[in-house]
Amino acid sequence: MQREHAGKPAVGSLMSAGLRILALWLLLACALPQARAADAVEITHAHIELADEGYRLAASYGFDLNHGLEDAILHGVQLYFTTQIELTRPRWYWFDEKAITAKQTSRISYNVLTRQYHVTIIGSVQQTFSTLDDALFLIRRPSRWLIASRSALKTGELYNVTLVMGMDRDYLPKPIQVNAFNNSDWRLSSNKKTFIYKAE
Repeated sequence: MQREHAGKPAVGSLMSAGLRILALWLLLACALPQARAADAVEITHAHIELADEGYRLAASYGFDLNHGLEDAILHGVQLYFTTQIELTRPRWYWFDEKAITAKQTSRISYNVLTRQYHVTIIGSVQQTFSTLDDALFLIRRPSRWLIASRSALKTGELYNVTLVMGMDRDYLPKPIQVNAFNNSDWRLSSNKKTFIYKAE
């Protein structure tokens, strides 16, 4: 009997902690409608270059987070940003050929204990920053991203490039996600940027 009694406070503490986290997420979810959206993401620069290992995308983005998104990060919500690129080759006799389709996702989070921001390029690097602005700089100006091998494109051919970048709400916690998908204030994304690339 004593052992059962000793275990009850620990179970109760775990349940209490879980309820507190759920309550926090619900509180943030309810606060979503009050969060004003920042301007849309602007693709300020984008070009493709050929490297030894393949084709790389060099791009930079301009955007700011509104106060609602900043508060969400400080309260433990991780935000994700996904860049998607597609290269197609026009064909007069059939549908356009999809030569390259790729995407890359970055995650930004905040550690309350260390008071540091963490940015992770999923499947690649992770870095730590002392300020939110420094952390966002890595997302705004990511390193050149390998989008395909050298054999993916035909030398001398012209390709239509379509690029889009924005916050990926699919990764949000479920209680927040439901509200975010119905809230235009959290649709932080770019318009499609298109340009022509001649394969080297």
